Amino acid sequence: MHQIGADAWDACAGSANPFVSFAFLSAMEDSRSAHADTGWQPFHIICTDDDGTIAGVAPLYVKGHSYGEYVFDWAWADAFQRAGGKYYPKLQSAVPFSPVPGPRLLVRADHPAPNDIRKALAQGLAALPEQLGLSGVHVTFCSAEESQIMADSGFLPRVGIQYHWKNRGYGSFDDFLGALNSRKRKNIRKERRQVIEAGYSFAALSGDDLKARHWDRFFDFYRDTTDRKWGEAYLTRDFFALLHDRLRDNVVLVTATHDGEIVAGALNMIGDKTLYGRNWGSIDRTPMLHFETCYYQAIDLAIERKLETVEAGAQGEHKIQRGYEPVLTHSAHYLRHEGLRAAIAQFLEQERAGIEQDSLFIKEEHSPYRQGD
Repeated sequence: MHQIGADAWDACAGSANPFVSFAFLSAMEDSRSAHADTGWQPFHIICTDDDGTIAGVAPLYVKGHSYGEYVFDWAWADAFQRAGGKYYPKLQSAVPFSPVPGPRLLVRADHPAPNDIRKALAQGLAALPEQLGLSGVHVTFCSAEESQIMADSGFLPRVGIQYHWKNRGYGSFDDFLGALNSRKRKNIRKERRQVIEAGYSFAALSGDDLKARHWDRFFDFYRDTTDRKWGEAYLTRDFFALLHDRLRDNVVLVTATHDGEIVAGALNMIGDKTLYGRNWGSIDRTPMLHFETCYYQAIDLAIERKLETVEAGAQGEHKIQRGYEPVLTHSAHYLRHEGLRAAIAQFLEQERAGIEQDSLFIKEEHSPYRQGD
């Protein structure tokens, strides 16, 4: 990142999505969270105009594994390697360890031909596997428009599902509840009341209100979650220190306190229109504490700040009954080996039909909102 520089990168990345900012991605590198030693060798690409001015950039990494991606290709790697191929290393255009949808083909805001630059970046990405002798390149959680641009350059499009909350101009949390059917409305009120009556209080910390002790505590929560679920922490403590130094005004750390002790926390990032749920952790296993800290507090924040969307991370059908709705996510995959490419293309066609059908079924049959809303 530092070879490109903050000014040139952010002129392309803009300010809408903090995850593609120089500050966030450089913190990943400088903290050695995304580093060759962790299997995330930075290998970003740039596209320049004839005069040498950087017109576009794309975050890119050489990956020695498939950890920390959230668009799973383990089965592809296993099949290819059992057939005698070498799947790793591969190229990955992504925000490390973050299943956050956003732009990947980043173009300078004042460029007169932005689509030409996006096409050039897509073509450049597609050319790299052959040039470098790698199995392929994978662009994950990109926009639908970018997925189509890359499909025109030979990428295979893939879809997934996340669950996002949409702000329909609500003035308060009660306004939001009023849009739900009665059963879901009563359930959410019961869940929130259960946590408050158990003696928990919540705070949303941002900017200079965040202190080193808060980050130390949250890192303990983060390590507890990773130790239980994955066995290895992707992010270092230095990452959170750099995040505070570089982006603390875009950070909201929701803390849950009980008997004077912070027992849980949810890290959120704020963009121009969206609140992004990032990480969660707790040393307290009280029922409903997770829902309150991660989902309901996020909705409160979005309404208060007049944000349009809450993106609460990957997976989680349990989010539906709490007002979060299915949204298709997009990725694009370029495989150099023709046989592997043909097999994956067939799989993705079948997978897409199933995912789109599931999304439609959820919206029609399991929506928590009143009919007509």
